[in-house]
Amino acid sequence: MTTDQALILTILLATMGMFLWGKWRHDMVALGALLACVIAGLIEPGIAFGGFGHPAVITVACVLVLSRGLQTSGAVDALARHALPREGGPVLSLAALTALGAALSGFMNNVGAMALLMPVAVQMAKRHELPPGQVLMPLAFGTILGGMTTMIGTPPNLIVSGFRAETNGSGFGMFDFTPVGFAVATAGVVFIVLMGRKLVPQRKQQGAGDFETSAYLTEARVVEGSKAEGMTLWELESALDEAGAQVVGLVRNEVRLTAPNSARRIRAADILVIEAEVDALGGILSQLGLKLEESIKPETPENGADEEAVADPRTPAKESDAEDEESGEGESEADRPGRDEVVLTELVVLPASSLEGRSASDIQLRSRYGLNLLAVSREGSRSHTRLRTMSIRPGDLLLMQGSAAGTGEFAGDHGCVPLAQRDLRIPNKRKAVLASVVMALAIGGAAFGLLPASVSFALGVLASMALRTVPPRNVYTAIDWPVIVLLAALIPVAGAMASTGTADLIARFLLTTVARGNAVAALALVLVVTMFLSDLMNNAATAAVMCPIALGTAGALGANPDSFLMAVAIGASCAFLTPIGHQNNTLILGPGGFHFGDYWRLGLPLEVLVTAISIPLLLLVWPL
Repeated sequence: MTTDQALILTILLATMGMFLWGKWRHDMVALGALLACVIAGLIEPGIAFGGFGHPAVITVACVLVLSRGLQTSGAVDALARHALPREGGPVLSLAALTALGAALSGFMNNVGAMALLMPVAVQMAKRHELPPGQVLMPLAFGTILGGMTTMIGTPPNLIVSGFRAETNGSGFGMFDFTPVGFAVATAGVVFIVLMGRKLVPQRKQQGAGDFETSAYLTEARVVEGSKAEGMTLWELESALDEAGAQVVGLVRNEVRLTAPNSARRIRAADILVIEAEVDALGGILSQLGLKLEESIKPETPENGADEEAVADPRTPAKESDAEDEESGEGESEADRPGRDEVVLTELVVLPASSLEGRSASDIQLRSRYGLNLLAVSREGSRSHTRLRTMSIRPGDLLLMQGSAAGTGEFAGDHGCVPLAQRDLRIPNKRKAVLASVVMALAIGGAAFGLLPASVSFALGVLASMALRTVPPRNVYTAIDWPVIVLLAALIPVAGAMASTGTADLIARFLLTTVARGNAVAALALVLVVTMFLSDLMNNAATAAVMCPIALGTAGALGANPDSFLMAVAIGASCAFLTPIGHQNNTLILGPGGFHFGDYWRLGLPLEVLVTAISIPLLLLVWPL
């Protein structure tokens, strides 16, 4: 083993270890690996960032943008309405939903397909009186399987095609993955539909009605001369922290403020809507000199005003961050009741959400969006701690209170999916048709070899911007940048593995110690190792790491490298054992009420089935 081989192997093992540890994001780890290779002299500085111009990276970014057009225009919603049966038993409904998810995943980002169909899955579970997890896990696995059927279905396929282009002069075609991928996906979907209800654990449903925080929303009036009078809401909430309570609304002069600005100063006769556990309520009232509103006899209203006008808070009021409480100016028209009804909305946090590691206070949830975070569900458990300072994780289920417009804006800005409400995407028939045509033309241009895939899909993005199926201002927010950085950083690292001979070294080790020179055994070994790594780390990273090893193994055996590359593509798309192996698995963690160890019960037999079917098909379609 040479010095360069030892260095790249050390960096590779450290990178994989960091991926498995999960302390830092995948893109940070990948960028660190790239820079370590540059510093160690394994990659020339001038070509270190050449991965950002790699065709696979460009294609992934463009597919994400085109997928966003299909989502926001309502094209997939329309397809779901027409493709899914309105009547029928749970098996038929589950089969139709899972098959639709797999079909969509072949032509759009599979995370996007999962996000679009999750609300449908939750509604279907409710209609058939099933735990939502028994519909969500089959759907998640089906969308993962569907991604292996085409070149654009999942990033690993694009990476595999890119490696083939570098070694063979041309990448795989759009549907070169279909013969094996379609057969494997079909068998997998059938198995999931028939066995899913038996093997998926029945966890407690986490619907909107299941958010019980063991707390009460109570109206308390600020008495003149009380300690609370003159305090700002921020000071009041600081005083309530020790009791685990929070102010979720304020009533002033019969005007309801659902998410009042923290700088607003409290006055006598204000009514505070406080969320607190009943055991702590007495101490809060005594500490701050408050009186329960129901215990105070209402005064006779002047000018015939309705005595019940303040009985139930319904409307949020938008407040200016720079509001001057001493100005004496009245509330704006937007603050008047009836302007916009308050709704409760379930949101699930996507794996790539910008909320990860942040709290409601960090993102200024109230002042920016006029929303309250009422509850958080994580892995089927409920939290009774202060919600405003809780760090949010991917897969968390959030119960938000506020206007539909504010909730929609928040979900769009921070990468969340609404479960209880489906009116955040406003269907536009014209744009849906245009988005579908643009996607079809981009796929056709690549499939028939008229243009390279990266060029064809880049033209599709340009057309989407011109036709405004994806507004130009939203193009860059549609791209999952951590995935892009991950791919761009690991492609040069994988190149260093090949140029230093490390990939050949690993391949020879596997051949002599495990496969013992048998090409079929080596093919199965590459598939199983890739599948195992994909369960533990990002599938795109797995493909980038395993492609050089697969090519080295094929070269050492004198076998067809396409067979081994296809084995990597299939293995990288089969992450069914853990919630961290694929973003779709993470996505269902909270809504399904799952625990970390729940996935392998259905995932393990599914991976065995995939292995048993794919090896003979690979030998048939891509002979050694």
